[in-house]
Amino acid sequence: MAKSTIVELARAAGVSPTTVSHAFSGRRYVDPETRAKILALADEMGYRANPRARRLRTGGAGSIALASSMPFAVAAGPARLGFLMEIAAAAAVTALSRNLALCLVPPLEPDSNLDALEVDGAIIVEPAGEDRLLDFFSARNVPVVSIGRAPGRTDIPWVDIQSTATARLLLDHLGETGRRVGLITGEQRRNSYIETEAAYAAFAAERGFPPAALRLDERGGEGASAAAAETLLRRNPDIEALCVPVDAFATGVLDAARSLGRSVPQMLRLATRYDGMRAKLATPQLTAVDLHLDQVADAAIDMLISAMDGKEPVQHVIAPPQLIVRGSSC
Repeated sequence: MAKSTIVELARAAGVSPTTVSHAFSGRRYVDPETRAKILALADEMGYRANPRARRLRTGGAGSIALASSMPFAVAAGPARLGFLMEIAAAAAVTALSRNLALCLVPPLEPDSNLDALEVDGAIIVEPAGEDRLLDFFSARNVPVVSIGRAPGRTDIPWVDIQSTATARLLLDHLGETGRRVGLITGEQRRNSYIETEAAYAAFAAERGFPPAALRLDERGGEGASAAAAETLLRRNPDIEALCVPVDAFATGVLDAARSLGRSVPQMLRLATRYDGMRAKLATPQLTAVDLHLDQVADAAIDMLISAMDGKEPVQHVIAPPQLIVRGSSC
C-alpha cells in the first residue's frame, strides 16, 4: 500500500499543505484542534513527514549541537560524560519531538577541528569566559543558547541553573553548628564558579571565619585536586568541611582525606554539586544536588528553537535545587 502524500493529507483535513507541514514541525503556530485532527488523520492514512524534503525546502541541517568546553579530565572518568550526557539524554528526546536531531559534541582538545559541524543551532553547557565554542558558532551566525550564563556575553540567551542558590544550599548544610568550610572551584571562569565563589565569600563573612578557597585548572582532574586539597588541609587544620562543586575534584578530596587520615564525614564533611555517578559510586557516597537537568534541557531546546525562528527566547523557571544528603556529610 502506497504511503499518503502531504497533499492528500491536507485535502482530507481541509487545510493547506503548509499547515500540515507546520503541524508536524512545531516551528509555526497551528490551532491545537487543527493540529490534533491532522495528526489523527496522518495515523489513519499512514502519512509520515519527510525530514529530508523539509531540509531541502528550508536549507537547514535539521540538527542542533550540544557541546561543552569542559575537558576530559572533568567530563570523563566513572561518570564518562556525566553532567553533559544527562542533559543530552533529555535534550535529544525534546529535540526529536520537534523534528530536530541532536548532535552531541564530545569534550574537545584545544586543537580539535570544528569545521565538520553543520547545525541549525547550538546549546553550550556552562561556557567559560572567551569560550572557543561560542566564538565558533557566533562567527557562523548559528543561533546559540547557553546552559548557565555565558560570562561577558549579554547577547547569548541562557537557562538559569541557579548556581547561587545551589552554592548556598551546600554551604548552609556543610556549615551547620558553626564549622569552618573551605571551597575548591575551577580556575576557568564559568558562571557557576563565579557565583559560587561570591556566595562563599558572603557565607564566610557572615560566619566570621577566614575564607580558604582554591581554584584549580580543570585539566588536572582528580589528581590535581587530591594534591591541592592535601596542602590546603595541612595548612588549615581547622577546616571541618569542604564544598567542592566539581565532582571530579570532590573525589580527589576523598583521596587527600585518606592520605591525611581524616575520615569522612567524622573529621571532614564533603559535598559536591552534580548528583551523578561519581557522587553515587564514591566511598562514602557524596552529598550532592538535584539540579533538575531534565527541565534545564527542555528549557534550552525551547529557547534555542525560538532563537532559530528569530523570536526573543523567554527565560524558563526551573524547580529549585534540592539537596541530596549522603554519607559524606552526615
